[in-house]
This record gives sequence, structure tokens and C-alpha cells, in this order.
Amino acid sequence: MASKGVTIFITGAAGYVGAALSDQLSKRPDVAGVIALDRDPKPALLEGNEKVVWYTANTADTSWQDDVRRHHPDVVIHCAWEIREMYGKRKLQWHWNVEGSLNVFSFAFTIPSVKRLIHFSTAAVYGASPTNTIEHRFLENEPLRETEYSYGSEKRFVEEDLRKRFEEGERRSDKIPVVSIVRPAAITGPRGRFMRLRFGLQSVLSGQLPPTFLNRVVSLLVSVVPATALWCRQFVHEDDVVDIVTALALGDSSKSFSVFNLAPQGEVVRAGHMAAAVSKKVLPVTPFMIRLGYFFAWHLTRGRIPTAPGVWRFYSYPIVLDGSKVTRELGIKYQFRSPEAFQSTRGRYERFVPGNKRRA
Repeated sequence: MASKGVTIFITGAAGYVGAALSDQLSKRPDVAGVIALDRDPKPALLEGNEKVVWYTANTADTSWQDDVRRHHPDVVIHCAWEIREMYGKRKLQWHWNVEGSLNVFSFAFTIPSVKRLIHFSTAAVYGASPTNTIEHRFLENEPLRETEYSYGSEKRFVEEDLRKRFEEGERRSDKIPVVSIVRPAAITGPRGRFMRLRFGLQSVLSGQLPPTFLNRVVSLLVSVVPATALWCRQFVHEDDVVDIVTALALGDSSKSFSVFNLAPQGEVVRAGHMAAAVSKKVLPVTPFMIRLGYFFAWHLTRGRIPTAPGVWRFYSYPIVLDGSKVTRELGIKYQFRSPEAFQSTRGRYERFVPGNKRRA
């Protein structure tokens, strides 16, 4: 690995965001190399990239730490997470997600070379509540309220631990890294929609899931777009996420601890927008109907349809973020508004759009 430039350690590097960050950051001349770690194999996106050193391991283990330490990373970006709740395996999920995150934080706080730590959280930490409105935009200093949905509650716990570690390190006057937490809205873009087909809302409604029996049943059930009165989504483009994280990793930092919502200002995606985008009609439903349907889907399919406890609230009630702090403090303007991020095929990964041969 080249000696000049910054060395960046990225966890969850086989995932959607982690792979994009590994790919884009490794192309920069001011980055000496990327140390990439994931429990899954190296994705095709990173094959042949000589600036990426790959380690296959779970952050919940400790086998990776000596290997990564030898590279003297300057920046740690923690993306690794099991987002979909595993049916009947909450203890294992906690081990992977929470204990794995604490391992990464301990590593970053004890390795002298690490100057910056960036942790990926989620908008879900604010909690989807019946009192939420589409007009209210959550700010970074508002309380983290999620306690039921495992993804949001685990992220909340990890965030609180990270803040506590930082504050304790400051009180002791320890040499600790600059810490940044990012809370993105739903991340999407050409690569997310056309390369990484996951059991997500866009994939389900647009019929892009692989043609398995279960997926055919789900597609039949969503021949319309069921939506509550307050249903909405915020989307942030994958390119904007990469640009913001790059600024936090490599730019000048005026704050030793910061939190940023990642969501463009302006219009959110409402049910009508979603239905029009997938050529379907909206079917008005109540939160109780969503809750009942999610309960049966979760247990009858043993979690293969990702409708885990608490998820129904995130389909029923809005969480709308104010992401303007990114522009005020980092000077970064979002390239794509939420509806554009949701539908546009433009971006660094346009080549993944069927029929588009453009190279990024």
C-alpha cells in the first residue's frame, strides 16, 4: 500500500454503503488505501482494486484487530450492521450489531493512528410515533426515542455508548479521535435500485425482486400501494452520502463531536408520488391494518418478509429529517432532492441502469 495519503478502515465493506465508500474513496489521490472488512466476501464492485485490502471477518469477533492495526489507519468508518431482524435470533443480532460496534469503537479509541471515527446511524432512532407530523423536521439535538424496532433501538444504544465514550475520554484528557455520527434517511440511487436488489419498499412495489414463490405472493399483495394518511418517505442519493462522508473523513473538522442528519431539504415522497412511480394506485389503509398485516407476515414467513416487531409504525407514521446542517457546517449542497433521489438514474453508478453503458 502506498505510504502517502490517508489510510481508511471501513467496516461493512460488502454492504451497499460500505462498498460505495470503499470504491469511491480508493479512487482519491489523497487516500493511500482502504482497509475493508466484512463477514461476507468482497463484492464484484471492488474486485481488482489494488488500493483495497480485504479482510473477511465479523466485527463482533476480535480476529481482525491485529491485522487492521498493522495498517495504522487514520480514519475509521463504521458501516457494518445486520439491518433486517433475524427471526428468533435477537441475541445473535445484538452480538453482531451492538457488541460488534463496541469492538470497533474500542479499536478506534485505543489505536494512536486513528484521528477520526465516523459511525453510521439511522433516522429510525428518532422513533415513528403517532404524534409525528410531516411538517415537523427532526433536528440532530432532539431525543432518541426508539425502543421497540430492533434496528432503531440497537442504533440508539450504540450512539449513546459512543457519545459516553467520547465524553469520558474528554474528561480524562485522553487522545481520542474526532467523532462524527450520520443519520441518513432512506439511501437510494442507480446502484441501490438496479445492482443491489433487496427486499425493500422500492424493490417490492416496482416488482424488481427475484422471481421466487414468496416474492410473487408479495408482489400480488402489493398490486396497489397501501398507505396510511401520514405515509411518506425521505430519500437521500447515494452520491450525496458518499460526498458528505468524504468531507467528514478528509476535510477540515472544526468540531470534535458532531451529528448530522442526511436528508435533502424540500418535498418528501408521498404515497401518490410512490404509486405514480411504480404505475399503481394508492389504497388508503389505517395503522391498525398495517400492524395486523405485518404481524401475520412476520410470523407466517418466519421473518422472510421483513416486518419485524415495531416496523409497522415506520410504515404508518412519518419521520422527516432536517438535513440542512450538512450545508451550513460542511458547505455541501445536496445534488438531488428527495423525489429526484428516488427516481433519477443519474449518478456515479449510472452504468448499473439497464441499457446504460456509461462508465462511472
